[in-house]
Amino acid sequence: MKINLQNLVLNTKVLKAGQKILLSGTVYTARDAAHERIIDMLDSGTKIPMNLNNAAIYYCGPTPAKPGAIIGACGPTTSSRMDVFTPRILKEGVKILIGKGARSNYVVESIKENVALYLVATGGAAALISRVVKKSDLIAFEDLGPEAIYKLKVKDMPLIVAIDSSGCSVF
Repeated sequence: MKINLQNLVLNTKVLKAGQKILLSGTVYTARDAAHERIIDMLDSGTKIPMNLNNAAIYYCGPTPAKPGAIIGACGPTTSSRMDVFTPRILKEGVKILIGKGARSNYVVESIKENVALYLVATGGAAALISRVVKKSDLIAFEDLGPEAIYKLKVKDMPLIVAIDSSGCSVF
């Protein structure tokens, strides 16, 4: 099923755990170090580098692009490493989380409370996933290298709904 991200964030209750989708729209990459900085910025009242309201966060650290390429390999990283930050990020308005692997019970509860979705990408398919990235812009934390935040425009990114907005899980 092809899904536009803008429509999805307005209708998170439509998708159910186990459904396969092809997602198109804007997603932001962020791993552990970027999440920690975002939380620190939020806690100190500092303006963060992107709007989290209705955002999609992809737990990914892209490799540098080869000459002529938009992005290097950009596969999902293990999502549980972001669990400590996830409830706060969801309270700030993030609606879509993308990564790989199971999530803690408190993250599942936070997904339910915030009517969000957790989607999984296929691990080990980083080179293939890079083909769905149509545009990539570095927007924050360049000093973090691959863990910097990138704004990606994706078209037909293959994903599976792992945890739906009612807390049902494929795990």
